Amino acid sequence: MSAPVLFDMDGVILEGPGTDPQVYADAADAALAELGVEPTTAQRDDLQRHTLERVSDRCETLGIDAATFWKLKDEHASATSHDLIRSGERGTYDDIDAIRDLAERTTIGLVTNNRHATAEFVADHLAFDFDVVRGRRPTFADYERRKPEPHFIEDALSELGVSDGLYVGDSATDVTAGHAAGLKTAYLRRSHNRDAGCPAEATAECESLTDLLDVVETI
Repeated sequence: MSAPVLFDMDGVILEGPGTDPQVYADAADAALAELGVEPTTAQRDDLQRHTLERVSDRCETLGIDAATFWKLKDEHASATSHDLIRSGERGTYDDIDAIRDLAERTTIGLVTNNRHATAEFVADHLAFDFDVVRGRRPTFADYERRKPEPHFIEDALSELGVSDGLYVGDSATDVTAGHAAGLKTAYLRRSHNRDAGCPAEATAECESLTDLLDVVETI
């Protein structure tokens, strides 16, 4: 069996490098409405963003629990994201069937900075047989553990009971996190990173997920 292969999600499976900021803005508004508060324009702007200190300060001023607001915001963002994926408004790349091919050869996993609920939804929606799924849980602590920190990848490796393998991502952050976790790394080219330099720590550079079928035989 080849070494395990772990995949980033945004920019690797889902089209585009990340969640549309408007999804989070609308999610913040929905959370505020659910909590029954009406912020000023400046307060709303900060709460729509992801700066933890500013969110905490604004919640304190509004008299709401910051952790509760954060969780509600993430839940609303996940619900909207899942609708966009179901409808095809946020699509997937046309080479993702290579992941299914890899699943027949080795252990595969999904590790992302995106929300854990959305990572699980994508795995189920696409019927990918991931052996482990790890995303960002709706807490301040997990937000601070995002890549380039290796925490999520290390969690996935621990769940699998392994210490080596390959991490596939589309950003320098992915490569840094994978390398810090002790993995080989594959830097995947997509339209949004076509002109970016390949990170120096990357083990391999791939034009498509289908390239991985050869890469895994060499690690």
